[in-house]
Amino acid sequence: MRLRALLDTDALGLKLLGGEDELDRTVRGVMTTDLRDPSRYLSGGELVLTGLAWRRDAADSEPFVRILVQEGVTALAAGEAELGDVPDDLVEACARHRLPLFAVHESVAFATITEHVVRQVSGERAGDLAAVVDRHRRMMTSGPAGGGPDVVLDLLGSDLDLRAWVLSPTGRLIAGPKTSGPALTAEACGRLAAEHLAATRTGRRAPHRVLLGGTTYSLFPIRSAGRAPQTARDARETVLSDWLLAVEADAGDWAEERLDLLYGVTQLIAVERDRRDAARTVRRRLAQELLELVQTGAAPAEIAARLRVAAPVLLPGLGAAPHWQVVVARVDWDGAEIEQGPVAQALLEEILVDPLSAGPEPSDRIAVAHTGDEAIALVPLPAVSTEHDDSETGVLADALLESVRDPLTAGLDDDGRLTLGVSAAVHSAEGLRGALEEARHARRVAAARPGRVCAAGHQELASHVLLLPFVPDDVRRAFTARLLDPLRDYDRRHRAELIPTLEAFLDCDGSWTRCAGRLHLHVNTLRYRVGRIEQLTSRDLSRLEDKLDFFLALRMS
Repeated sequence: MRLRALLDTDALGLKLLGGEDELDRTVRGVMTTDLRDPSRYLSGGELVLTGLAWRRDAADSEPFVRILVQEGVTALAAGEAELGDVPDDLVEACARHRLPLFAVHESVAFATITEHVVRQVSGERAGDLAAVVDRHRRMMTSGPAGGGPDVVLDLLGSDLDLRAWVLSPTGRLIAGPKTSGPALTAEACGRLAAEHLAATRTGRRAPHRVLLGGTTYSLFPIRSAGRAPQTARDARETVLSDWLLAVEADAGDWAEERLDLLYGVTQLIAVERDRRDAARTVRRRLAQELLELVQTGAAPAEIAARLRVAAPVLLPGLGAAPHWQVVVARVDWDGAEIEQGPVAQALLEEILVDPLSAGPEPSDRIAVAHTGDEAIALVPLPAVSTEHDDSETGVLADALLESVRDPLTAGLDDDGRLTLGVSAAVHSAEGLRGALEEARHARRVAAARPGRVCAAGHQELASHVLLLPFVPDDVRRAFTARLLDPLRDYDRRHRAELIPTLEAFLDCDGSWTRCAGRLHLHVNTLRYRVGRIEQLTSRDLSRLEDKLDFFLALRMS
């Protein structure tokens, strides 16, 4: 805005004391100070407001004005509340340096001037930014990408002083501002993604506002054309795959023009998202071809040949043939007629980005196919040393979900589930069919567990944990009741702690000394409790069969 516009605004009550020939200067911001040297807080183009508390005598005016001019300040406005009139020495110093000077009547608050300037400057910047965004959109839609989300976020920071981040539905940071300020932590990214997914599932109108750590963020969905869900039910088709734009500001009182601008920014970022999805086409096709070969029982030589074609695409520059893991995922919605395979495919591609990243840039070389309601990922691994067990290499089931469990649970709400199974690493084409069945079996183990987001790995398939989830509920209840109910009843009546004693005794492999030490009991007291357990259940804890029955009952209870 121009200085002349400020002078013409009656509500501000400004009086021009000097610099009439400079009223066409542009104001780009406003800053209030009473420091003798405010240079570190100036960037040029400001209207500086001062109450003159820095001035002790006439000699202070000249150096103060010289500093403002050196820093490129547009004009100075001095308040009359402190000294009555603006002193002549300040008027003369501003005249010597051709710095426009205004007097601010004592009835006018600096906050009133600041609010007016900020509103006017922001409106003009928004118009300029809208034009830039429109040009950038045309460039991206008609040719190669124009720099990706980072360019757009830089525009928001430089032109609207808005810090913003692009996040995935799992809370992964895709792009952020280059401007100074505190970085958005991984925990904050996860919280914002969870809030966004929860708001989307409940059908709340965007932008969603979230207070996090004393800072308000406004969350805007990033959706491709034709993919904007209208109801909470429709949202299930895209909620687990759409990106979001998190802006460090409260958009609750924004004008429609600014909201429209931010939605335009999300459409611009969506173009880049679509380009990245298109870049995955080759990897998806390779995964689909490999999956069909494995499922139809093709000869190992044929699968190996296809793997040799896939390896350079997935791991360029890899000298030796890699090892492979299979990850199977499934998303289920209660009573929904939604094609689950593509939903699970997009989500699995996102989940597998971070765990495989070896550097600052996330890895995006995962081949994911889908068949029916399952998504199946073929994960290439660098050649692993034979000195280590497979359980120490590659992708681990728990690690996959560690950072994404909360956001995805919010997105699944109360009617969806994600289950995931991970195979061991295999060293040849012959092992892929077995790895696929292993991953599917592990996923079924995960599906038998409670919770919205569950995973299981190949390590659990060689344990009793594999069998317990598939025991029918009525059998589980009858088995545990027969063994444990007498002990629970006794504990309730006598506070004897027989159940904790039984758990500790089995965990110590029946060692009287170790168990007594763990429970801080005398060995005779422990023997009394174990004898009471045997009496109440008609079992003998010196027999392996009875120990095993108690162990399984405790695990199933």
